Amino acid sequence: MSSRIAALSFILLSLPSLQAAEWVRLLNGTSLEGWESIGDGLWTVMRDGTLLGQRLPKSEHQAWLYTRREFGEFDLHLEWWTRAGGNSGISLRDTSRARWAVPPEWDPNRTPSHIGYEIQIIEGYRESYPSGSIYLFEKAREGFQRAHDWNTFDIESRHDAIRVRLNGQTVAQHPGDPARPKTGPIGLQLHDRNSVVMFRDIRIREVRKP
Repeated sequence: MSSRIAALSFILLSLPSLQAAEWVRLLNGTSLEGWESIGDGLWTVMRDGTLLGQRLPKSEHQAWLYTRREFGEFDLHLEWWTRAGGNSGISLRDTSRARWAVPPEWDPNRTPSHIGYEIQIIEGYRESYPSGSIYLFEKAREGFQRAHDWNTFDIESRHDAIRVRLNGQTVAQHPGDPARPKTGPIGLQLHDRNSVVMFRDIRIREVRKP
């Protein structure tokens, strides 16, 4: 365990106790009720309840799917799959809702990972941040991703700490930037025109001080 992870683990253990609510599904298995699409992503809830995201060949820039609700401190569980060469991610606390990630206001320095936080999803794409990384903040430990298969994220989002578990293993932790938002929606990314990604069992458990 690195000194940074050890230090953050101590911080997490020292935080005031929080009371967890019940798990709630963010995807109802039949429709995109409760979500909004930003950009030109093609999002489909398939017959088995799996969410499929893909792009048209001429697509440009990013595309996102956001919860209409915003969340504060919570635990998020989901399973994901992406194609070889795939690039996706989970957005936390992006209060811009990808405003600058799509035309006509495209600005590469104001995409969701620069406003809130992005948890990286990647499969064979040339990128220095592996799956589970807190993009721009903490590179994930490698060796826990199942190549070309379904993987599981468990993400703990607190005002002063973010922890990511990939397939049950803690791969990244960071206190975050105090200047960034403490609350916001949850987003699912289609990074580019080659993006194909699937999600299932998306559920959240909000936590509050007793």
